Amino acid sequence: MAYPAKYKTASQMQTVIDQYFEDCKGEMLKDKDGKPVLNKWGEPVIVNARPPTVTGLCIALGFTNRHSLLNYQGKPAFKDTVDRAKFRIEEYNERRLYDKDGCRGAMFNLTNNFRGWSQNPKADETEETLKKLAELLTKVDNAAQS
Repeated sequence: MAYPAKYKTASQMQTVIDQYFEDCKGEMLKDKDGKPVLNKWGEPVIVNARPPTVTGLCIALGFTNRHSLLNYQGKPAFKDTVDRAKFRIEEYNERRLYDKDGCRGAMFNLTNNFRGWSQNPKADETEETLKKLAELLTKVDNAAQS
């Protein structure tokens, strides 16, 4: 049974995506007088911040699985919107590579969820090899039918 599309336009989806990333930033902790609480380096203390993730984005969009996001990404009208959101998540993880506390988690996320980050270059070549094989088989089939 097919369900109706949750988002009719990319701009509807973009509004939810923007709110998701804004919510990920968290909020500044304030004292009883409404003034920002500062840490020992004089920077504001941020609470309820969380890393942006593809799964978190899916939840914010109201999806029950990651495949729903991929389905929208496959629609020409939504492709750029979803690509940009995923690219922002990838950029966050890339920045964490330079952070000793987040390095290993970021590396795991990048290598498993984003193209071009494999620690095994042969894994990235598999898709290209399969495309070439499919083209070759098509040529052989066409030649056999002639």
